[in-house]
Amino acid sequence: MHLHVITLELHLPGCSSLKEKRSRLKPLLAALHQNFNVSAAEIEHQDAHRSAVIACAVVSNSDKHGNQVLSGIPNWIEHRFPDLQLVDDHLSHW
Repeated sequence: MHLHVITLELHLPGCSSLKEKRSRLKPLLAALHQNFNVSAAEIEHQDAHRSAVIACAVVSNSDKHGNQVLSGIPNWIEHRFPDLQLVDDHLSHW
């Protein structure tokens, strides 16, 4: 069994409230789950209006498969959610 996690640091330009931030992140988290079959959640910067750190996790019986699933997420976010700026990403596995 292999556990793979990618953490994504995001900048949300023009976001002026936590309510607006949640309304921008909620569709992203749902789309990540639907398109990549991963668990996704905001894990840091919950009280900051313009920044967020989200994590996506997948459990797989293949190390290669887990890496393939998660490595496509950063480019997918940049193309599907142009209003969010990807600052950094980090892929880990156990």
